[in-house]
Amino acid sequence: MIPAAACMALCAIAAPVKRNVVDEVAWIVGDEPIFRSEIEDQYAQMRSEGTSVAGDPYCVIPERIAVEKLYLHQAKIDTVEAPEGQVQGSVDKRLAFFINNFGSREKVEEYFRKPYAQLREQLLEVMRNNYIIEQVQHNLTKDVKATPNDVRKYFSTLPEDSIPYVPMQVEAQIISINPVIPAQEIEDVKARLRDYADRVNRGESEFSTLAIMNSEDDGSAMQGGELGYQSRSSWVPEFANVAFNLNDPKKVSRIVETEYGYHIIQLIDKRGDQVNVRHILLTPKVNEKDLREATVRLDSLRKEIVAGKFPFEDAARYVSQDKDTKNNRGVMVNPQTGSPRFEMQELPPEVARRVEMMKPGDVSEAFIMKDTKRNKDIVAIVKLTSRVPGHKANLSDDYNMLKEMYEAKRKEEILKEWVERKIKDTYVKIADGWQNCEFEYEGWIK
Repeated sequence: MIPAAACMALCAIAAPVKRNVVDEVAWIVGDEPIFRSEIEDQYAQMRSEGTSVAGDPYCVIPERIAVEKLYLHQAKIDTVEAPEGQVQGSVDKRLAFFINNFGSREKVEEYFRKPYAQLREQLLEVMRNNYIIEQVQHNLTKDVKATPNDVRKYFSTLPEDSIPYVPMQVEAQIISINPVIPAQEIEDVKARLRDYADRVNRGESEFSTLAIMNSEDDGSAMQGGELGYQSRSSWVPEFANVAFNLNDPKKVSRIVETEYGYHIIQLIDKRGDQVNVRHILLTPKVNEKDLREATVRLDSLRKEIVAGKFPFEDAARYVSQDKDTKNNRGVMVNPQTGSPRFEMQELPPEVARRVEMMKPGDVSEAFIMKDTKRNKDIVAIVKLTSRVPGHKANLSDDYNMLKEMYEAKRKEEILKEWVERKIKDTYVKIADGWQNCEFEYEGWIK
């Protein structure tokens, strides 16, 4: 069953829109009508997905649609356009996600009650509009930059019960290494890929069937290895260079090595600066002996660090094989916030288990952890740099968080002011039965 949140962007298109002579025009914004059926469709879909509406849906939904129309009209004036490559890439990823969850294109069509091609075109329109609206909003708020004085004033005006509670947070550094993989294991993986390529090139097997049965890329295997239309920057250079140089859909590429493992690639189609390919990924496996040897190596390094012979930061720079941290003194960065601080549940589970029992300055013994990004086992040691107990936010410890809160509030104010100015300058007519509402924005009823 697909999660409710995953379908939010599809509320406007999941149900077939029914236009007939008895359909009612609820709103007119500029020269564009908003039909009752459009509102009903969105509300029905939100109910089916368990999505709640804060307020009367027959007030909230049409107002939301009307505001979108104001932004899109401004985009035409400013000639704001959606980046077509990103739009198509996002749509293809979303559809691949749906296919993976439902099991097939046919089941996706059954769920959304429309042909796959029609669903894709409608989703493209939704995503284009989303990109355009985000760009208009960015243009309106891009100059919002909080000064320290702004943040201090903002914090001083917060009621005591509105000051957020910040859970315990930690900062940590990490050194990780990849166990040495036996040459024979790598050769076995390459031999399997050569066999798959030969079978496809001889016409004995379909690439997509082999991908479903054998590829270790869980995200694409069920789609026959298909990755959807992507720009060159979407992939690591080694993969992109080969994928974009393919010209014959009937032939399979040479074996490509990346940080994720070994691939073979088949061209599906090229469109502008994008390409759609299938791939099969195999990752050489690490055995227990290799993991033990890597653990011994890192434990030896840990002893030297603890003895003061080698600073952790230098060890990270010269020994660590984690590209994300080795050139940053081993400092782990929270991908959700861009900050070095983590709440415990935001850390990789193996790291959290060690850090929970450590004091600032402690360095853990070597342990095995899963590199989920690259789907392989690695060995690591971690140093707890600091531990900040749970507390109410304050300027000393949480300045960046408070700065972000102020900037978000200021941006909301700017956008609200802009919308209400546009309402004054735009022809708006709301049918009698749709006016009895507490709208978020003032000025709709004239």
